[in-house]
Amino acid sequence: MASTCSGCGPGFKTPLDAMKGPREEIVYLPCIYRNTDIQKPDYLATVDVNPESPDFCKVIHRLPMPNLKDELHHSGWNACSSCYDDASKKRNRLILPSLISSRIYVVDVGTDPRAPRLHKMVEPTDLYWKCGLANPHTSHCLGSGQIMISAMGDPSGNGKGGFVLLDGQTFEVIGNWEQPGEAAPFGYDFWYQPRHNVMISTEWGAPKALGNGFNPADVKAGHYGQRLHVWDWTTHKRIQTLDLGEEGAIPLEIRFLHDPAASEGFVGCALQGTVFRFYKTRASVYKILFETTTLNDLRKCVFCYTFFYRKEIGQQKGSSKFQAKRLMVGLFLRCQVLLRTS
Repeated sequence: MASTCSGCGPGFKTPLDAMKGPREEIVYLPCIYRNTDIQKPDYLATVDVNPESPDFCKVIHRLPMPNLKDELHHSGWNACSSCYDDASKKRNRLILPSLISSRIYVVDVGTDPRAPRLHKMVEPTDLYWKCGLANPHTSHCLGSGQIMISAMGDPSGNGKGGFVLLDGQTFEVIGNWEQPGEAAPFGYDFWYQPRHNVMISTEWGAPKALGNGFNPADVKAGHYGQRLHVWDWTTHKRIQTLDLGEEGAIPLEIRFLHDPAASEGFVGCALQGTVFRFYKTRASVYKILFETTTLNDLRKCVFCYTFFYRKEIGQQKGSSKFQAKRLMVGLFLRCQVLLRTS
């Protein structure tokens, strides 16, 4: 949701301001056909999430990509709260990296937000030749107006955790964010905290190992990661590596706390369902603290959320009661799937 203040750029000044702002009325979801029997391109679905709309919770538009088997993954904005103090910036393009094909789609969501259209396509060869990278994953907008995208591999499918920079206006590939020779062994997600001059990235695995499905033997063979990489945000150099051990194998999403001044956060590790807390010491060195999440913890979460929403349903009437029921049922089913696959 764009800021409503006069003279401001996109987003909000702080996360608290965002929480107080108007709620989103539509959301965009990447929908993937790769590794299914359906030979159709992935598409971007537009979903109405306005409770007052007759199309609430319905897909109101589908934008198919022009190629097959891209595997759209994470998405990001061309501009966001990082550019809040720049009134010339607008949040009107959605960045869609393709994990397998290494394409990057730029979608126009500004002309008609309810019916997005394709604006530009960055071909894999641009990433290969200009950056020596492939398999783009996480996209973040920067305060400079540029767009930064993490990569998971090199053009041959080996692990390589580097970062691609796009021009925020033309969406042309500028080059690498990291200094030459500084790429990590593996890549995946990243989060930056400029107030502490730091960025931390995570590791998934080598694209040629994970591209056709997960094989536990590849973990033992060293084709998957288990480390966090701490970067100097100004010099673009790796300054520290945190090894999470076997308990932290395949660390994926990483987030600092929402407080813009926070120097700590959490990372979720996929293989054993663990969570680690990372934090900065007085010596400006980052350390980790192991936080375990067990199957019993998940069952407790299902119980607590179910109890909460049952209580909420009892306090609602009419359409609000119906929506609370829908939310509770959806949450319960998602948790059940999680428990059965854990």
